Amino acid sequence: MPQPPRPLPLLAALLALALAGTPARAPAQGTPAEAVIEARVSALLAQMTLEEKVGQLTQYSGEQQKTGPVTFADDRLAAIRSGRVGSVLNVTGADNTRHYQQLAMQSRLKIPLLVAQDVIHGYGTTFPIPLAEAASWDLEAMRLSAHVAATEAAAAGVHWTFAPMVDIARDPRWGRVMEGAGEDTYLGSRIAAARVQGFQGEQPGALDSVMATAKHFAAYGAAVGGRDYNTTDMSERQLRETYLPPFRAAADAGVATFMNSFNDLNGVPATASRHLQREILKGEWGFQGIVVSDWGSIGELVKHGVAANDKEAAYLAIMAGNDIDMESNAYARYLAELVNEGRVPVTVVDEAVRRVLRMKFRLGLFEDPYRYSDEAREQRVLADPANAVAARRVARESIVLLKNEGSLLPLAATLKKIAFIGPLAKATRDNLGGWSIELQGVDYTKTIPSAFTQLQKRLAGHTELLYAQGSTVSGTSKAGFGEAVAVARQADLVLLSVGEDIDMAGEAKSRSNIHLPGVQEELVRAIVATGKPVVLLVSAGRPLVLEYAAEHVPAIVYTWWLGSEAGNAIADVLTGGYNPSGKLPISFPRSEGQIPIYYNHPNTGRPSDGDGDRSFRSAYIDLSIHPRWAFGHGLSYTSFAYSDLKLDRHAVHGNETIDVSAVVRNSGTRAGTEVVQLYLRDPVASVARPIQELRGFERVTLAPGERRTVHFALDREALSFWNADLKWVAEPGEFRIMIGAASDDIRLRDTFTLLD
Repeated sequence: MPQPPRPLPLLAALLALALAGTPARAPAQGTPAEAVIEARVSALLAQMTLEEKVGQLTQYSGEQQKTGPVTFADDRLAAIRSGRVGSVLNVTGADNTRHYQQLAMQSRLKIPLLVAQDVIHGYGTTFPIPLAEAASWDLEAMRLSAHVAATEAAAAGVHWTFAPMVDIARDPRWGRVMEGAGEDTYLGSRIAAARVQGFQGEQPGALDSVMATAKHFAAYGAAVGGRDYNTTDMSERQLRETYLPPFRAAADAGVATFMNSFNDLNGVPATASRHLQREILKGEWGFQGIVVSDWGSIGELVKHGVAANDKEAAYLAIMAGNDIDMESNAYARYLAELVNEGRVPVTVVDEAVRRVLRMKFRLGLFEDPYRYSDEAREQRVLADPANAVAARRVARESIVLLKNEGSLLPLAATLKKIAFIGPLAKATRDNLGGWSIELQGVDYTKTIPSAFTQLQKRLAGHTELLYAQGSTVSGTSKAGFGEAVAVARQADLVLLSVGEDIDMAGEAKSRSNIHLPGVQEELVRAIVATGKPVVLLVSAGRPLVLEYAAEHVPAIVYTWWLGSEAGNAIADVLTGGYNPSGKLPISFPRSEGQIPIYYNHPNTGRPSDGDGDRSFRSAYIDLSIHPRWAFGHGLSYTSFAYSDLKLDRHAVHGNETIDVSAVVRNSGTRAGTEVVQLYLRDPVASVARPIQELRGFERVTLAPGERRTVHFALDREALSFWNADLKWVAEPGEFRIMIGAASDDIRLRDTFTLLD
């Protein structure tokens, strides 16, 4: 078992102070701060009873918001006062977090609490859902989003967010696809690092930062059938090549904590997986932070069928490397007993407690347990107008223009009447999306501007905006169809707003049918039948199947769930105040029958001939094998031309790096931003490689006629993969380079050779 580090003799004086109940407040001159923290942790551990140690590994939910099934029936507040709780979640507001810390300060050793919260895409200010943010391909914008969320949450006394979710997800039926970055490992890894940096800032303990969590470890996004909490089965090579890299990127970015996942992986629940937690995370990667279970997942080992009871579940989890028990109460009831019986070495418990205490010292909570719970700062930060500006920026960049036949968008100033129809045209709260935080005392139906009201302001004075609801999101009534059709017929153009409501994606929100819910597709058909030009706006937490609309609606805008500033962002894009630049981070299927569908698949021995000859090929006889909209797809109100692909060398030795460059020119009449994408293919290798893999991207903003040379660096790491022997290798041979506007829109190609 991993042993806790031994105290350095140099710090004996500091240890004496700590053992006397006065932890050292500053490093001795010339002593590294981390060494002082380790000494203080060791000193505090020496004073703790076994029950107090178990308390540090116990996490309970507060009463304000439940994000899972509560298992603890005893007096939670009394448990905190007696030192039997080390962290809490779902406690919001500076006054409430201060109250909970005051309870902890009544315990014998006065060890402060860690306060955690699912700050997934904003706190007081709600940003787009993470999948939508990923569509921006703007790492700086995602860092900004996480930083604003951290600043607001920290001011309310939150120390720890259970984000980012870095699960690769290739099945849009899975409700939690909304929380991640989509289907691609490279993009997901870059985003994971950016969001960790945004949440955590420059150093732990800063009052505008919180500890981040890489979750869910691991392969939760590959749940069979897209059904939440379901089993996952895959090879070790696929695990390491596709699903683990975003977690490694988060670890390399300094993420403070990991959360394990609900699923089993190849028959072993992640919470009980020594392979994942001790061998890979804490062993191979050397992770020194906290590993926390997901809500109740230790107790769920019983239902998985790998533990006979909660006591056995606690044994499996702690021995596998799970440090904190969130809400199953298994550690609180049985861990001390397991130690006293000699089944769990106390050194294993100490190692887990050390990780928790280390973070509390780094955050400065022993110096001032209330330093984050500042009501005046909370009010000031939550009212900062710069936060709304940031949310609007990120929301605009997250919108994806899927289709724009006839250049219906941006809306022409010559339009006299526009009909804005649909159940989400005046949406407010639904724009927040799943996993949004709704603070007490805030009426979000009044504070969030709708797309209708914001567009009405933009059009005032020259275009009349009509309205009809048409239908509800999920109901079966068509009673509003008649009014909607009548209103559409009065207009020069129809904006039709459809999609999912706030409760249709997120945890435990898997859907077998991902068409438009209710009678919305029939509403689309009825409006199209009027013969009026239609612009479809789709608000959702996942890719939806839009086959009728894709064939019959000339313009489609995917607006996801964009958060607090959704109304402003949508109005900005529709009127041309912002030129859309979003690109899909996940493939959009034509039918559920194509799922899972993703761009970077290997060829088979009988690859498809496009949608041509399908005899004895890997194809469907009744459906295209291609997605409706591919990974990387997204249009602009302008156009971009690609040229002059150059490589500084076509033969590479050893660790040499290739410089790849291309010229991108705005060939249209509007300023715009293009996301230039570089893909790579290894056509002959010891294992079948994907037909293409993203290996670089860059956002380029250009005025009409402006051109820019974009450079990418390809090193040996970019050419490497896990071979059949689970070795990370780059094999000599030819590699193909592809640069373009999407995975299915390649504009430039070249090859080079790796010689050794």
